[in-house]
Amino acid sequence: MKVVVKKKDNSIPVSISTEYIKLQDAMKFANIVYSGGEAKALIQEGEVKVNGEVCTMRGKKLRNGDKFEFMGQVYLISYHS
Repeated sequence: MKVVVKKKDNSIPVSISTEYIKLQDAMKFANIVYSGGEAKALIQEGEVKVNGEVCTMRGKKLRNGDKFEFMGQVYLISYHS
């Protein structure tokens, strides 16, 4: 008998109704930061990962299925029309 163990996805969904959302806007939308300036600083300091890679582009476009991570918490972008 073969047993397969899958890691539970504990991502917090961030639902958008547009084709994409910029990383700094996604952080504000998810109530991670209070301002765009705060998001900009955290992103440029390398504190945020996008799809597992450190991202320093605050204008990075996130689309349906993309994930970003901040302080160990993962957020999943999901598109709903």
